[in-house]
Amino acid sequence: MAPKQQPDRHPKPAHLRPYHTLLLSFAAWKLFLFAVTLGSLLVGEAYDTSAGLVVQGPGSGGNHSVSRLIARLTSWDAIYFVSISRRGCRFEQDWAFCGGLPVVVRGFVKGLEYLGFSSPSVSDGGAVPEALAGILIANTAHLLSALVLYRLGQVIWRDQILSLVSAIMHIISPAGLFLSVPYAETSFALLSFSGYLLLALSCRAEQRPLYRDLYTVLAGILFGFATAFRSNGILNGIPFAWEVLRHLPKLSQRPTDTLRQLLALGVGGVFVAAGSLGPQAVAYSRFCSGTSGAPLRPWCQGYFPSIYTFVQQHYWNVGFLRYWALSNLPLFLLATPMLMILLKSGVEQLSGRPRPVADKPAESARLLSLVQSAAVAQILLAVLALTSYHVQIITRISTGYPVWCWWVAASLIRGDKTGTRILMFMVIYASIQGALFTSFLPPA
Repeated sequence: MAPKQQPDRHPKPAHLRPYHTLLLSFAAWKLFLFAVTLGSLLVGEAYDTSAGLVVQGPGSGGNHSVSRLIARLTSWDAIYFVSISRRGCRFEQDWAFCGGLPVVVRGFVKGLEYLGFSSPSVSDGGAVPEALAGILIANTAHLLSALVLYRLGQVIWRDQILSLVSAIMHIISPAGLFLSVPYAETSFALLSFSGYLLLALSCRAEQRPLYRDLYTVLAGILFGFATAFRSNGILNGIPFAWEVLRHLPKLSQRPTDTLRQLLALGVGGVFVAAGSLGPQAVAYSRFCSGTSGAPLRPWCQGYFPSIYTFVQQHYWNVGFLRYWALSNLPLFLLATPMLMILLKSGVEQLSGRPRPVADKPAESARLLSLVQSAAVAQILLAVLALTSYHVQIITRISTGYPVWCWWVAASLIRGDKTGTRILMFMVIYASIQGALFTSFLPPA
Protein backbone atom coordinates (compact mmCIF):
# COMPACT_ATOMS: atom_id res chain seq x y z
CA MET A 1 0.00 0.00 0.00
CA ALA A 2 1.40 3.39 -0.96
CA PRO A 3 2.26 5.75 1.88
CA LYS A 4 -0.23 8.47 2.66
CA GLN A 5 0.52 11.71 0.83
CA GLN A 6 1.30 14.60 3.14
CA PRO A 7 -0.82 17.69 2.53
CA ASP A 8 0.52 21.13 1.66
CA ARG A 9 1.42 23.21 4.69
CA HIS A 10 -0.83 25.96 3.44
CA PRO A 11 -4.17 24.85 1.93
CA LYS A 12 -4.53 25.62 -1.75
CA PRO A 13 -7.22 28.26 -2.40
CA ALA A 14 -9.66 27.16 -5.04
CA HIS A 15 -9.15 30.35 -7.06
CA LEU A 16 -5.33 30.32 -6.98
CA ARG A 17 -3.76 30.21 -10.45
CA PRO A 18 -0.03 30.36 -9.78
CA TYR A 19 1.28 30.60 -13.35
CA HIS A 20 -1.29 33.25 -14.23
CA THR A 21 -0.31 35.18 -11.10
CA LEU A 22 3.38 34.95 -11.94
CA LEU A 23 2.82 36.14 -15.51
CA LEU A 24 0.78 39.13 -14.33
CA SER A 25 3.33 39.98 -11.62
CA PHE A 26 6.15 39.74 -14.12
CA ALA A 27 4.38 41.96 -16.68
CA ALA A 28 3.44 44.58 -14.08
CA TRP A 29 6.97 44.78 -12.67
CA LYS A 30 8.58 45.02 -16.09
CA LEU A 31 6.17 47.77 -17.14
CA PHE A 32 7.07 49.70 -13.99
CA LEU A 33 10.80 49.41 -14.73
CA PHE A 34 10.17 50.39 -18.35
CA ALA A 35 8.39 53.53 -17.11
CA VAL A 36 11.44 54.33 -14.95
CA THR A 37 13.64 53.92 -18.03
CA LEU A 38 11.46 56.23 -20.10
CA GLY A 39 11.51 58.78 -17.30
CA SER A 40 15.29 58.84 -17.19
CA LEU A 41 15.38 59.16 -20.98
CA LEU A 42 13.16 62.25 -20.83
CA VAL A 43 15.18 63.88 -18.07
CA GLY A 44 18.36 64.25 -20.11
CA GLU A 45 21.40 62.58 -21.57
CA ALA A 46 23.30 59.84 -19.77
CA TYR A 47 26.46 60.67 -17.85
CA ASP A 48 28.51 58.56 -20.29
CA THR A 49 27.94 58.04 -24.03
CA SER A 50 29.80 54.73 -24.38
CA ALA A 51 26.60 52.74 -24.76
CA GLY A 52 25.38 55.00 -27.56
CA LEU A 53 28.65 54.60 -29.43
CA VAL A 54 28.42 50.81 -29.19
CA VAL A 55 24.73 50.41 -29.99
CA GLN A 56 24.14 53.23 -32.48
CA GLY A 57 27.60 53.34 -33.99
CA PRO A 58 30.07 56.23 -33.86
CA GLY A 59 28.57 58.07 -36.83
CA SER A 60 24.86 57.74 -36.16
CA GLY A 61 24.37 61.03 -34.36
CA GLY A 62 22.32 59.35 -31.64
CA ASN A 63 18.96 60.97 -32.51
CA HIS A 64 16.78 57.96 -33.18
CA SER A 65 14.53 57.58 -30.13
CA VAL A 66 14.33 53.76 -30.25
CA SER A 67 18.07 53.30 -30.56
CA ARG A 68 18.57 55.85 -27.76
CA LEU A 69 16.27 53.78 -25.56
CA ILE A 70 18.17 50.60 -26.42
CA ALA A 71 21.44 52.38 -25.66
CA ARG A 72 20.13 53.38 -22.22
CA LEU A 73 19.45 49.71 -21.54
CA THR A 74 22.99 48.81 -22.61
CA SER A 75 24.99 50.54 -19.91
CA TRP A 76 27.87 49.48 -17.69
CA ASP A 77 28.91 45.82 -18.23
CA ALA A 78 26.19 45.38 -20.85
CA ILE A 79 28.49 47.33 -23.19
CA TYR A 80 31.05 44.53 -22.93
CA PHE A 81 28.46 41.78 -23.39
CA VAL A 82 26.98 43.42 -26.48
CA SER A 83 30.34 44.36 -28.02
CA ILE A 84 31.76 40.86 -27.53
CA SER A 85 28.59 39.33 -28.96
CA ARG A 86 29.23 41.33 -32.14
CA ARG A 87 33.00 41.10 -32.61
CA GLY A 88 34.15 38.27 -30.34
CA CYS A 89 36.80 38.41 -27.60
CA ARG A 90 39.63 40.53 -29.00
CA PHE A 91 41.22 42.03 -25.92
CA GLU A 92 42.49 40.50 -22.71
CA GLN A 93 39.96 42.30 -20.51
CA ASP A 94 37.12 40.92 -22.66
CA TRP A 95 37.68 37.54 -21.04
CA ALA A 96 35.89 38.66 -17.90
CA PHE A 97 32.71 38.58 -20.03
CA CYS A 98 33.45 35.93 -22.67
CA GLY A 99 31.28 33.21 -21.18
CA GLY A 100 27.79 32.07 -21.98
CA LEU A 101 25.80 35.22 -22.70
CA PRO A 102 27.81 36.56 -25.69
CA VAL A 103 27.78 33.07 -27.22
CA VAL A 104 23.99 32.80 -26.88
CA VAL A 105 23.37 36.34 -28.16
CA ARG A 106 25.68 35.85 -31.13
CA GLY A 107 24.05 32.52 -31.97
CA PHE A 108 20.57 34.04 -31.70
CA VAL A 109 21.41 36.91 -34.05
CA LYS A 110 23.15 34.61 -36.55
CA GLY A 111 20.17 32.26 -36.42
CA LEU A 112 17.78 35.08 -37.32
CA GLU A 113 20.03 36.15 -40.18
CA TYR A 114 20.20 32.55 -41.42
CA LEU A 115 16.39 32.38 -41.41
CA GLY A 116 16.28 35.43 -43.66
CA PHE A 117 15.48 38.16 -41.20
CA SER A 118 17.33 41.28 -42.27
CA SER A 119 19.76 42.66 -39.72
CA PRO A 120 18.65 45.97 -38.19
CA SER A 121 22.27 47.03 -37.78
CA VAL A 122 23.02 50.57 -38.78
CA SER A 123 25.47 51.06 -41.60
CA ASP A 124 28.33 52.25 -39.41
CA GLY A 125 28.58 49.09 -37.39
CA GLY A 126 26.13 49.61 -34.53
CA ALA A 127 25.16 46.66 -32.33
CA VAL A 128 21.38 47.15 -32.26
CA PRO A 129 20.64 43.47 -33.10
CA GLU A 130 22.91 42.19 -30.35
CA ALA A 131 21.53 44.65 -27.81
CA LEU A 132 17.94 43.72 -28.66
CA ALA A 133 18.78 40.02 -28.51
CA GLY A 134 20.44 40.50 -25.12
CA ILE A 135 17.39 42.32 -23.76
CA LEU A 136 15.03 39.65 -25.09
CA ILE A 137 17.15 36.81 -23.69
CA ALA A 138 17.47 38.49 -20.29
CA ASN A 139 13.73 39.06 -19.88
CA THR A 140 12.78 35.62 -21.17
CA ALA A 141 15.26 33.96 -18.82
CA HIS A 142 13.95 36.05 -15.92
CA LEU A 143 10.38 34.86 -16.50
CA LEU A 144 11.43 31.24 -16.95
CA SER A 145 13.62 31.35 -13.84
CA ALA A 146 10.64 32.54 -11.78
CA LEU A 147 8.54 29.66 -13.12
CA VAL A 148 11.32 27.15 -12.38
CA LEU A 149 11.76 28.56 -8.86
CA TYR A 150 8.03 28.07 -8.28
CA ARG A 151 8.32 24.45 -9.40
CA LEU A 152 11.45 23.96 -7.27
CA GLY A 153 9.59 25.18 -4.20
CA GLN A 154 6.76 22.77 -4.93
CA VAL A 155 9.14 19.81 -5.18
CA ILE A 156 11.08 20.65 -2.01
CA TRP A 157 8.42 22.13 0.31
CA ARG A 158 5.11 20.90 -1.18
CA ASP A 159 3.75 24.32 -0.28
CA GLN A 160 2.08 26.20 -3.10
CA ILE A 161 1.72 29.52 -1.30
CA LEU A 162 5.37 29.58 -0.21
CA SER A 163 6.49 28.57 -3.71
CA LEU A 164 4.39 31.28 -5.35
CA VAL A 165 5.45 34.10 -3.02
CA SER A 166 9.13 33.15 -3.30
CA ALA A 167 8.89 33.21 -7.11
CA ILE A 168 7.34 36.69 -6.91
CA MET A 169 10.25 37.74 -4.67
CA HIS A 170 12.58 36.63 -7.45
CA ILE A 171 10.66 38.79 -9.92
CA ILE A 172 10.68 41.84 -7.63
CA SER A 173 14.38 41.56 -6.99
CA PRO A 174 16.60 44.40 -5.75
CA ALA A 175 18.62 43.69 -8.90
CA GLY A 176 15.87 45.63 -10.68
CA LEU A 177 16.78 46.66 -14.19
CA PHE A 178 19.87 44.42 -14.25
CA LEU A 179 17.41 41.56 -14.88
CA SER A 180 15.98 43.29 -17.96
CA VAL A 181 19.16 44.25 -19.82
CA PRO A 182 22.04 42.36 -21.51
CA TYR A 183 23.54 40.95 -18.32
CA ALA A 184 24.18 37.30 -17.42
CA GLU A 185 22.25 37.24 -14.13
CA THR A 186 18.89 35.97 -15.39
CA SER A 187 20.41 33.23 -17.55
CA PHE A 188 22.53 32.21 -14.58
CA ALA A 189 19.46 32.11 -12.33
CA LEU A 190 17.50 30.02 -14.86
CA LEU A 191 20.28 27.45 -15.18
CA SER A 192 21.00 27.38 -11.43
CA PHE A 193 17.35 26.96 -10.42
CA SER A 194 16.94 24.27 -13.10
CA GLY A 195 20.00 22.48 -11.70
CA TYR A 196 18.59 22.64 -8.18
CA LEU A 197 15.25 21.38 -9.49
CA LEU A 198 16.95 18.33 -11.00
CA LEU A 199 18.81 17.71 -7.73
CA ALA A 200 15.51 17.96 -5.85
CA LEU A 201 13.95 15.47 -8.26
CA SER A 202 16.91 13.16 -7.67
CA CYS A 203 16.14 13.36 -3.94
CA ARG A 204 12.52 12.45 -4.61
CA ALA A 205 13.72 9.52 -6.75
CA GLU A 206 15.80 7.96 -3.95
CA GLN A 207 14.02 4.64 -4.47
CA ARG A 208 14.71 4.66 -8.23
CA PRO A 209 18.52 4.66 -8.53
CA LEU A 210 18.68 5.08 -12.31
CA TYR A 211 16.53 8.24 -12.31
CA ARG A 212 18.24 9.52 -9.16
CA ASP A 213 21.72 9.30 -10.69
CA LEU A 214 20.59 10.62 -14.09
CA TYR A 215 19.02 13.68 -12.48
CA THR A 216 22.26 14.25 -10.54
CA VAL A 217 24.45 14.21 -13.66
CA LEU A 218 22.04 16.42 -15.60
CA ALA A 219 22.04 18.89 -12.71
CA GLY A 220 25.83 19.06 -12.93
CA ILE A 221 25.62 19.82 -16.64
CA LEU A 222 23.20 22.70 -16.06
CA PHE A 223 25.34 24.03 -13.21
CA GLY A 224 28.32 23.88 -15.57
CA PHE A 225 26.49 26.04 -18.11
CA ALA A 226 25.53 28.41 -15.28
CA THR A 227 29.21 28.73 -14.35
CA ALA A 228 29.99 29.66 -17.95
CA PHE A 229 27.58 32.59 -17.54
CA ARG A 230 28.81 33.71 -14.10
CA SER A 231 31.99 32.60 -12.36
CA ASN A 232 30.29 32.39 -8.95
CA GLY A 233 28.39 29.42 -10.39
CA ILE A 234 31.33 27.32 -9.17
CA LEU A 235 29.64 27.53 -5.75
CA ASN A 236 26.96 25.24 -7.16
CA GLY A 237 29.51 22.48 -6.78
CA ILE A 238 28.94 22.60 -3.01
CA PRO A 239 25.79 20.39 -3.09
CA PHE A 240 27.82 17.70 -4.87
CA ALA A 241 30.71 17.87 -2.40
CA TRP A 242 28.20 17.98 0.48
CA GLU A 243 26.53 14.78 -0.73
CA VAL A 244 29.87 13.03 -1.28
CA LEU A 245 30.81 13.69 2.35
CA ARG A 246 27.39 12.51 3.48
CA HIS A 247 27.61 9.23 1.53
CA LEU A 248 31.19 8.22 2.25
CA PRO A 249 30.32 6.66 5.67
CA LYS A 250 27.69 4.50 3.92
CA LEU A 251 30.26 2.92 1.60
CA SER A 252 30.81 -0.10 3.83
CA GLN A 253 27.07 -0.63 4.43
CA ARG A 254 25.77 -0.43 0.86
CA PRO A 255 28.87 -0.50 -1.35
CA THR A 256 27.25 -1.00 -4.77
CA ASP A 257 24.53 1.64 -4.52
CA THR A 258 26.78 4.10 -2.70
CA LEU A 259 29.49 3.73 -5.36
CA ARG A 260 26.90 4.48 -8.04
CA GLN A 261 25.81 7.60 -6.19
CA LEU A 262 29.38 8.73 -5.65
CA LEU A 263 30.15 8.20 -9.33
CA ALA A 264 27.12 10.26 -10.38
CA LEU A 265 28.07 13.00 -7.92
CA GLY A 266 31.66 12.98 -9.16
CA VAL A 267 30.63 13.25 -12.82
CA GLY A 268 28.18 16.04 -11.96
CA GLY A 269 30.89 17.90 -10.05
CA VAL A 270 33.27 17.61 -12.99
CA PHE A 271 30.67 19.22 -15.25
CA VAL A 272 30.27 22.10 -12.78
CA ALA A 273 34.03 22.72 -12.85
CA ALA A 274 34.13 22.38 -16.64
CA GLY A 275 31.94 25.45 -16.97
CA SER A 276 34.78 27.47 -15.45
CA LEU A 277 37.79 25.57 -16.76
CA GLY A 278 36.63 25.38 -20.39
CA PRO A 279 36.87 29.12 -21.18
CA GLN A 280 40.14 29.31 -19.24
CA ALA A 281 41.62 26.54 -21.40
CA VAL A 282 40.61 28.37 -24.58
CA ALA A 283 42.22 31.58 -23.32
CA TYR A 284 45.38 29.71 -22.30
CA SER A 285 45.77 28.22 -25.76
CA ARG A 286 45.37 31.68 -27.30
CA PHE A 287 47.61 33.75 -25.03
CA CYS A 288 50.10 31.28 -23.60
CA SER A 289 51.06 29.00 -26.50
CA GLY A 290 53.97 31.26 -27.54
CA THR A 291 53.21 30.79 -31.24
CA SER A 292 52.51 34.49 -31.83
CA GLY A 293 56.03 35.53 -30.83
CA ALA A 294 54.68 38.07 -28.30
CA PRO A 295 55.86 37.93 -24.66
CA LEU A 296 53.75 35.70 -22.44
CA ARG A 297 51.30 37.46 -20.18
CA PRO A 298 52.02 37.25 -16.40
CA TRP A 299 49.07 34.98 -15.65
CA CYS A 300 50.42 32.31 -18.02
CA GLN A 301 53.20 31.56 -15.51
CA GLY A 302 50.89 30.99 -12.53
CA TYR A 303 50.43 27.67 -10.75
CA PHE A 304 46.76 27.86 -11.72
CA PRO A 305 46.81 30.08 -14.80
CA SER A 306 43.46 31.88 -14.91
CA ILE A 307 42.88 34.76 -17.26
CA TYR A 308 39.62 35.57 -15.45
CA THR A 309 41.32 36.03 -12.08
CA PHE A 310 44.14 38.06 -13.62
CA VAL A 311 41.81 40.34 -15.57
CA GLN A 312 39.67 41.00 -12.51
CA GLN A 313 42.73 41.90 -10.44
CA HIS A 314 44.65 43.82 -13.10
CA TYR A 315 41.86 45.85 -14.71
CA TRP A 316 39.26 46.14 -11.92
CA ASN A 317 41.34 45.75 -8.74
CA VAL A 318 39.28 42.77 -7.55
CA GLY A 319 40.87 40.75 -4.77
CA PHE A 320 40.91 39.98 -1.06
CA LEU A 321 40.22 43.20 0.89
CA ARG A 322 41.23 45.35 -2.12
CA TYR A 323 37.84 47.06 -2.06
CA TRP A 324 38.14 47.96 1.62
CA ALA A 325 38.78 51.67 1.20
CA LEU A 326 37.09 54.60 2.90
CA SER A 327 35.90 55.92 -0.45
CA ASN A 328 33.93 52.69 -0.99
CA LEU A 329 32.09 52.91 2.34
CA PRO A 330 28.82 54.12 0.68
CA LEU A 331 28.87 51.02 -1.53
CA PHE A 332 29.28 48.76 1.50
CA LEU A 333 26.32 50.51 3.13
CA LEU A 334 24.21 49.97 0.01
CA ALA A 335 25.14 46.28 -0.03
CA THR A 336 24.51 45.74 3.69
CA PRO A 337 20.75 44.90 3.48
CA MET A 338 21.28 42.17 0.89
CA LEU A 339 24.32 40.80 2.70
CA MET A 340 22.30 40.57 5.92
CA ILE A 341 19.42 38.85 4.13
CA LEU A 342 21.76 36.27 2.59
CA LEU A 343 23.60 35.57 5.84
CA LYS A 344 20.58 35.46 8.14
CA SER A 345 18.45 33.31 5.84
CA GLY A 346 21.35 30.95 5.19
CA VAL A 347 22.25 30.52 8.86
CA GLU A 348 18.61 29.91 9.85
CA GLN A 349 18.20 27.29 7.15
CA LEU A 350 21.30 25.45 8.39
CA SER A 351 19.44 24.89 11.66
CA GLY A 352 17.17 22.48 9.77
CA ARG A 353 13.91 24.34 10.29
CA PRO A 354 11.65 24.17 8.44
CA ARG A 355 12.27 20.70 7.05
CA PRO A 356 11.24 19.67 3.52
CA VAL A 357 8.16 17.48 3.27
CA ALA A 358 8.71 13.91 2.01
CA ASP A 359 6.97 10.53 2.19
CA LYS A 360 10.11 8.60 3.09
CA PRO A 361 12.85 9.39 5.64
CA ALA A 362 15.62 8.90 3.07
CA GLU A 363 14.03 11.44 0.70
CA SER A 364 13.51 13.90 3.54
CA ALA A 365 17.15 13.58 4.63
CA ARG A 366 18.44 14.20 1.10
CA LEU A 367 16.14 17.18 0.54
CA LEU A 368 17.25 18.71 3.83
CA SER A 369 20.86 18.12 2.85
CA LEU A 370 20.25 19.82 -0.52
CA VAL A 371 18.66 22.90 1.07
CA GLN A 372 21.44 23.17 3.65
CA SER A 373 24.15 22.90 1.02
CA ALA A 374 22.38 25.63 -0.97
CA ALA A 375 22.39 27.74 2.20
CA VAL A 376 26.15 27.19 2.58
CA ALA A 377 26.70 28.31 -1.04
CA GLN A 378 24.64 31.44 -0.36
CA ILE A 379 26.56 32.25 2.84
CA LEU A 380 29.88 31.77 1.07
CA LEU A 381 28.73 34.09 -1.73
CA ALA A 382 27.96 36.80 0.83
CA VAL A 383 31.35 36.36 2.53
CA LEU A 384 33.18 36.53 -0.81
CA ALA A 385 31.24 39.63 -1.82
CA LEU A 386 32.11 41.28 1.48
CA THR A 387 35.82 40.45 1.32
CA SER A 388 36.81 40.01 -2.32
CA TYR A 389 34.27 41.41 -4.81
CA HIS A 390 33.05 44.86 -5.71
CA VAL A 391 30.56 44.54 -2.90
CA GLN A 392 27.66 46.42 -4.52
CA ILE A 393 27.15 43.66 -7.11
CA ILE A 394 25.69 41.41 -4.40
CA THR A 395 22.20 42.80 -5.09
CA ARG A 396 22.27 41.30 -8.58
CA ILE A 397 24.41 38.18 -8.25
CA SER A 398 22.24 37.01 -5.33
CA THR A 399 19.36 36.46 -7.75
CA GLY A 400 20.60 32.97 -8.65
CA TYR A 401 20.23 31.63 -5.08
CA PRO A 402 16.84 30.32 -3.88
CA VAL A 403 17.21 30.08 -0.09
CA TRP A 404 16.79 33.76 0.67
CA CYS A 405 13.67 33.92 -1.54
CA TRP A 406 12.09 31.11 0.51
CA TRP A 407 13.07 32.83 3.74
CA VAL A 408 11.59 36.21 2.78
CA ALA A 409 8.44 34.52 1.44
CA ALA A 410 7.96 32.58 4.69
CA SER A 411 8.38 35.81 6.67
CA LEU A 412 5.74 37.56 4.56
CA ILE A 413 3.30 34.65 4.89
CA ARG A 414 3.70 34.70 8.69
CA GLY A 415 3.02 38.42 8.69
CA ASP A 416 6.40 39.35 10.19
CA LYS A 417 7.46 42.97 9.94
CA THR A 418 10.87 41.80 8.72
CA GLY A 419 9.39 40.41 5.52
CA THR A 420 7.38 43.58 4.87
CA ARG A 421 10.44 45.78 5.41
CA ILE A 422 12.53 43.64 3.07
CA LEU A 423 9.88 43.85 0.37
CA MET A 424 9.78 47.65 0.74
CA PHE A 425 13.58 47.76 0.49
CA MET A 426 13.53 45.65 -2.67
CA VAL A 427 10.98 47.86 -4.42
CA ILE A 428 12.59 51.16 -3.40
CA TYR A 429 16.13 50.02 -4.18
CA ALA A 430 15.19 48.58 -7.58
CA SER A 431 13.32 51.77 -8.49
CA ILE A 432 16.23 54.08 -7.67
CA GLN A 433 18.79 51.70 -9.15
CA GLY A 434 16.82 51.55 -12.43
CA ALA A 435 16.96 55.32 -12.85
CA LEU A 436 20.67 55.40 -12.00
CA PHE A 437 21.52 52.53 -14.33
CA THR A 438 19.91 54.12 -17.38
CA SER A 439 21.73 57.37 -16.62
CA PHE A 440 25.05 55.48 -16.41
CA LEU A 441 25.44 56.41 -12.75
CA PRO A 442 26.63 54.12 -9.91
CA PRO A 443 26.06 51.79 -8.21
CA ALA A 444 26.37 49.09 -10.87
